[in-house]
Amino acid sequence: MAARIVMNSDAIERSIERLALEIIEQNHGVGSIALVGIHTGGVFLASRLHEKITTHEESEVPTASLDITLYRDDWSLVSQNPIVRTTNIAFTVEEKNVVLVDDVIFTGRTIRAAMDAIMDYGRPRSIQLAVLVDRQGRELPIQPDYTGVCIRVDVSERVDVVLTEDRKGDEVAIDNK
Repeated sequence: MAARIVMNSDAIERSIERLALEIIEQNHGVGSIALVGIHTGGVFLASRLHEKITTHEESEVPTASLDITLYRDDWSLVSQNPIVRTTNIAFTVEEKNVVLVDDVIFTGRTIRAAMDAIMDYGRPRSIQLAVLVDRQGRELPIQPDYTGVCIRVDVSERVDVVLTEDRKGDEVAIDNK
């Protein structure tokens, strides 16, 4: 069966614009926020959110990348040689409203790992979550604060977020595993 496209590049662009505006509104501006993208798709989305927020507010927002590989509760089951990427947080998280950014939320385990990793850098004022796709099916009580699209996907299906920064084009597709 062919993949079903649920978001094209225009829909992704509109969602990122809306997410940026919601983040600004909920935080009463950008003075206390910092964006932290979770590798890999979340890093690209955090960069795009940074651009949108900077354009609207004419103010720079600290932006970082976070690798959660060794914080995952299942990393030893996935691979004996996990691929560890770079974490680059060049600002203090103390007293910041940290907005974690990821492409897809499913079980909540990635976000739990990301929260553990952030706490190793200090104690933020709050941790918020922005995702492009909420595919439902939580195993942990973790919900996004900002969501691009919410879709119901069977457990036998995979949500594939394709972004220009990583591959050709922008789209969100649902495919069988």
